[in-house]
Amino acid sequence: MSTATSSTQSKGKTFFGHPRALANLFSVEMWERFSFYGMQGLLAYYMYYSVTDGGLGMDETLALSLVGAYGGTVYLSTILGAWLSDRLFGSERVLFYSAVGIMAGHVALALLPGYIGLIVGLVLVAVGSGGLKANATALVGSLYEKDDPRIDAGFSIFYMGVNIGGLLGPLLTGWLQVNYGFHVGFAAAAIGMGIGLSIYAAGRKNLPKSASIPNNPLPANERKRYVVIFAAVIVLIIAAFATKIVTPENLASSLAYVVIVASIIYFTLILRSKKVNATERKHVVAFIPFYIGSAAFWALFQQQFTFIAAYSDARLDRHIGNWEMPPSWVTSINPIFIIIFAGVFAAMWTKLGDRQPPTAIKFGLALIIVGIAFLSFIPLESFEKTPLLALVGILLLCTFAELLLSPVGQAVTTKLAPAAFGTQMIALFFLSISLGTTLSGVLAGYYTEGNEIAYFIGMGGTAAILGIAMIAATPALKKLMGSVR
Repeated sequence: MSTATSSTQSKGKTFFGHPRALANLFSVEMWERFSFYGMQGLLAYYMYYSVTDGGLGMDETLALSLVGAYGGTVYLSTILGAWLSDRLFGSERVLFYSAVGIMAGHVALALLPGYIGLIVGLVLVAVGSGGLKANATALVGSLYEKDDPRIDAGFSIFYMGVNIGGLLGPLLTGWLQVNYGFHVGFAAAAIGMGIGLSIYAAGRKNLPKSASIPNNPLPANERKRYVVIFAAVIVLIIAAFATKIVTPENLASSLAYVVIVASIIYFTLILRSKKVNATERKHVVAFIPFYIGSAAFWALFQQQFTFIAAYSDARLDRHIGNWEMPPSWVTSINPIFIIIFAGVFAAMWTKLGDRQPPTAIKFGLALIIVGIAFLSFIPLESFEKTPLLALVGILLLCTFAELLLSPVGQAVTTKLAPAAFGTQMIALFFLSISLGTTLSGVLAGYYTEGNEIAYFIGMGGTAAILGIAMIAATPALKKLMGSVR
């Protein structure tokens, strides 16, 4: 890692003062998010709009639950992407072929009709996105030494690319959906991913050679055993649906249990591994509260695609003069603020250097702020229609919380990761997002007529309490983290 970074610097080739390879990863993630959020901005509406309006006519509560489950599956599949990277192919190749799968999924949504297109498309996008996200983040981390003070800023710049894509995707697909239908919107997502894949393929050579080498190669004599394990998992999933143990109605809650069990197994395997030394073991223990805080944050934040999506469709005054904004465009509000403020936060962390707040305090503040954002919905219940600017203000608070937690969380994960489990620790961080995203669909079902105030108090109050607890735990976490901030 240090060789690649120092070599890049010696040639004077940088990307805003960071390793040049960050530009390629910035680009592929931008276009992947363009396609992902462009599609996800339409997903709930595609599911619950009537057939005459171009949708599938699904029950709204079920649709929101499935959107949460789908989002959770995306992050759950980071386990597979991380394992393939660490044990077989290396991060770079897994990222490339994951991008191919994502593009194929969007093509399926665009061309295949009804539930067949929905199922095939979402499975391909979920698996591909999981593989891409875990490995793109790991590759960004590989560009820096663990004690490089630029790493938080580097992840913030990378995160800006995520949100440029997140801004443009829903704007284009939402406009296309209103004017030409859902499938044309999905086609635009496929084209965006194709552009990102082409740019990434042209710049693969700029990545460190270590990116193509597995961190913990799987011995050849163990490969048959894992083939059997993977086959058994697939059979188990098919059997669960065939016997109706898992149904569309309980998919989100079932997935939440799976993620919790998977996370416990992952933590146990890493903590008990002989390849993890005593210092690294303390770092993994220190990561557990960050995992919990991250899951709680995303359970609220990801409701942009569940509760807030339905709220924007039914309760939000989207008129600007005589023109009515498509409801899916609300998805682009948060990325606008990220683009404005990500650079500000990156510059702030760079300027502060070693004087910046510990990661635990950043996490705690993020939870408190997102809690305040949900509590801010309470006075809006007196309005017949929520003013657009009010929701914009709430999403601004969510943006500040996100910038305190998400890029910082990815950075601290790479810093706390044991050497033998680099990408798989990234997968654990994404498992926390998987759990939170899945819960965003489950929790959205509790927002019902007559229960609005209790819902906002429960969501916002719980997040704020967890944030205060995280800040209080900072001294203990600093001891476990040692020199890692």
